[in-house]
Amino acid sequence: MALFPLQGVVEGDFVVLLVPVDDGDSMADVGAKIRSHVVGVRVPEEPGASWALRVNGSVVDDRITVRDLGLAPLDLVEVVRR
Repeated sequence: MALFPLQGVVEGDFVVLLVPVDDGDSMADVGAKIRSHVVGVRVPEEPGASWALRVNGSVVDDRITVRDLGLAPLDLVEVVRR
C-alpha cells in the first residue's frame, strides 16, 4: 500500500483538489474522498444522486483499484453524475 496524491474535480465545481489516496483504494473510495470536500460545500447535495469517476474521458468501474487502473501521482480524476 502506497499513499500518493491525485488531482480531483467534481462536476459543477471550479476547484481542482489535491487528494491523498492509497493505491489499494477502489474508485468508489476515491470518489467519496473527493466528494467529501465539495458536495454540500460548493456543489449542492442531491438526495439519491449517483456518482461515477471518469479517467481520461472514460467512466471507470467503481470496484477497480487505483493500482489496477495504473494511476500515477497527480493524475486527474473527475467525479461526475451518472
